[in-house]
Amino acid sequence: MILMFNKPYGVLSQFTPDGSPNRTLAEFGFPKEVYPIGRLDADSEGLLLLSDEAGLNNRLLDPGHRHARRYWAQVERLPTPEALAHLAAGVMIQGYNSLPCKAWLLDPQPDVALRHPPIRVRKNVPDCWIALELHEGKNRQVRRMTAAIGHPTLRLVRMSIGELTMGALAPGAWRELSIKERGMIFQ
Repeated sequence: MILMFNKPYGVLSQFTPDGSPNRTLAEFGFPKEVYPIGRLDADSEGLLLLSDEAGLNNRLLDPGHRHARRYWAQVERLPTPEALAHLAAGVMIQGYNSLPCKAWLLDPQPDVALRHPPIRVRKNVPDCWIALELHEGKNRQVRRMTAAIGHPTLRLVRMSIGELTMGALAPGAWRELSIKERGMIFQ
């Protein structure tokens, strides 16, 4: 069984508390035998898969398998085409050069529901949404990559894994994938 979950802000990608004020996956009524495939930081939102099938972690998370993960990042200021090209070519983060990825400005800008608590707003600093498609998932990678090009991430939402998109699944909601949707993950 594979479940898709729209992880809200402030929820850990684990079932046990870590001493922080963040909520855990235990609050969402998942079947007992499932575990998260990969992670999203507590301050990130969006598509998280859970499963009871051993071996899926490696098949989905190993960069050698080239499974795309698409993120929308709300960043400070409007990145230039050159900044986005630099991001796409790979940037140095914590002594590691990230793999090349796809990076583009979302046009038109998406209408994303407000988050609670809201992001910080600086009256004199505009923000915008960009998309990134990665094939690797290091700890806080998108945030570190956007910071490396001078555009700190204010909000981060994972929108898809492979060809599977979150669609209209509400924050905090989950459901089991259909056979067709399972195949979409591996494309």
